[in-house]
Amino acid sequence: MTSPAADLSAVQVPKWAFAVALLGLIVTYLVLQENGLALGASSELLHEFFHDGRHALGVPCH
Repeated sequence: MTSPAADLSAVQVPKWAFAVALLGLIVTYLVLQENGLALGASSELLHEFFHDGRHALGVPCH
């Protein structure tokens, strides 16, 4: 007999959870890859914030 905790077929993932995960992936991509092209020159402050975020995560960027 299996325990109820081991039965993963009954797990229901809400649809909004997939939207949150996708948003998280998009934000992660922007932080790791944004080099001024996506945001343009209009948002220098946000670009610098992402740049510092890359350094904090240990991602080489230059």
